[in-house]
Amino acid sequence: MSKSISNPFLFVGKQIRDEYGRQIGRVASFKVTPAGRIDGIFVEHGDGEFLSYTSDQIKIDNGNLVISPPLKLKAKALCNEIPLIWRKDRALNELVEKKKIPPEMYDDLHRTFEGALTQLKDNAKGLVDDIDSQIDNCNKQIHELHSALINLEIEREIGRLTNDSYEKALGIIQWGLKGVNAEKSDLEALKGKLSNLLLGEEKPKAPETPLTKSPEQTEIQKAPAPVSPNLPEPPVIVHVRNPNKQHS
Repeated sequence: MSKSISNPFLFVGKQIRDEYGRQIGRVASFKVTPAGRIDGIFVEHGDGEFLSYTSDQIKIDNGNLVISPPLKLKAKALCNEIPLIWRKDRALNELVEKKKIPPEMYDDLHRTFEGALTQLKDNAKGLVDDIDSQIDNCNKQIHELHSALINLEIEREIGRLTNDSYEKALGIIQWGLKGVNAEKSDLEALKGKLSNLLLGEEKPKAPETPLTKSPEQTEIQKAPAPVSPNLPEPPVIVHVRNPNKQHS
């Protein structure tokens, strides 16, 4: 941020928004390191509460300061870190197979990578839970806004609202729905990326013991497959034929 703004303190007192266009509050001040680097921002929220945000959460959009959601930043970091550690561990396996490193060095490094992967996956699973909670909050907001919209239409229908008041209220509700729906879509996309990443990280572990077990494992995985397609057929045959046999 400090690279993009020559004097960030010019933003003090100005409104700051989130990525979905919703006003968060006013810029109160900035955290500055001894070297002069902007390390965070203090924001006065509408209820008078002061909160700080890290410099990673701050970006500039069309000359305005915007706060990025922490869930999105954490998800992006995990989506970069997990594949990187996995690629390093896979490269380590290939080096052992090519006999370019001694086995004792492999064991130590493999345990290190494996431990890092386990921790990152746990973090990703915890983040998915946090995202689910936030999606639930979005659903509640959407429900409340739709309820507000219905009540607005009722009041207009019975003549208790002027056109001017109706248009203003409608604009506020529609703006709120636009923001919360955009946030929900973002959260669902983040959840999908993390979930796919976790599922993908479970698959590469099978080739780590590929000698005699992999053919057996593939047979075990394929065994249930023919059963599931045949499951829907028997009920159809039984329900159609049995009544005919009983009548005859």
